[in-house]
Amino acid sequence: MESPISYFSQIPDPRIERCKAHSLEDIIFITIAAVICGAETWNEIEAYGESKETWLREHLLLPNGIPSHDTFNRFFSLLNAEVFEDAFLSWVRAVSFLTDGEVISIDGKTVRGSRDTGGKHAIHMVSAWASANRLSLGQIKVDEKSNEITAIPKLLDVLVLKGCFVTIDAMGCQRDIAEKIISKEADYILAVKGNQGILEENIEDTVRFTPSTSDWKEEDFGHGRIESRHCFLYKDLSFIENVQRWKSLAAVVKIESTRYIKSTGKEEKQTRFYITSSDASAEVIGKAVRSHWGIENQLHWQLDVSFSEDQSRKRDGHAAQNFSLINRIALNLLKNEQSKKKRSVKGKRLCAGWNNEYLLKILKN
Repeated sequence: MESPISYFSQIPDPRIERCKAHSLEDIIFITIAAVICGAETWNEIEAYGESKETWLREHLLLPNGIPSHDTFNRFFSLLNAEVFEDAFLSWVRAVSFLTDGEVISIDGKTVRGSRDTGGKHAIHMVSAWASANRLSLGQIKVDEKSNEITAIPKLLDVLVLKGCFVTIDAMGCQRDIAEKIISKEADYILAVKGNQGILEENIEDTVRFTPSTSDWKEEDFGHGRIESRHCFLYKDLSFIENVQRWKSLAAVVKIESTRYIKSTGKEEKQTRFYITSSDASAEVIGKAVRSHWGIENQLHWQLDVSFSEDQSRKRDGHAAQNFSLINRIALNLLKNEQSKKKRSVKGKRLCAGWNNEYLLKILKN
């Protein structure tokens, strides 16, 4: 994977010229390196830089030494978040190779620590995750007076999605979003719940009164439980009112899930509904639905557990949004470093902190 540093070195520096004691490239390089190695606060980033100054001078100029924690805070608070995200997108496009049929999951996450007692709301980010590439493809901040429904189309606009499946939970089950996905030459798989009341009722009638055209079943064993997932496709859409309003709608999807816990003998059942524009088989659709949860397990969970994003107290200016992006850069680099495949993200971060050569491999792999 190509290093992201060169992509970020070209962004406009938000600081006043006479106040620039440290270069933009040095600040960004030290921040990404420090976060990879486990730093979570501006003070920890400064401490990392001071402890690694000799090594850092092999790669950076550092004419005035290591920036202070106040400098890191001020820089990322001032840095235009949209410009920073544009640079991130350019880097991701250069390093990702999305194949036909890849699942791109879109979902939102609140950075809870960014909320303060003065009335400032916690920022909410909508992200896109490529399951096969194991990459965060991009993120968009949800406006305080808006919601994910308005943010998702903006995120779709900047993504390259041709030939992919785009999966979104029920919040994104909107006709405009479906049309946007089709315009990007991709297929949608959208969860349906009560927010589309008539559609959900129509789907229930479809499942009740029409035969499925194909189905596929998968079973998992392990961790003291047995799980089965049964995917049914229904291509008779005669019960869907105003079906033409859903761009390229091809099938209704029903997923029946059963989980049996061996230790307690308890069995849990769940039925979920989706709509899709794809004419793929039940197996392909079923696997795509399951892949959607990769954004929760491999992105959001990692950001909260491995990077402590929810505990972050960065609130000045654009700091929270920009640091959220730094975390995603670090996660992309860590997940795609292949020499230590058996190590967890936490394990790789520890190794990077101990071994400068391994850190350099992560940054330049």
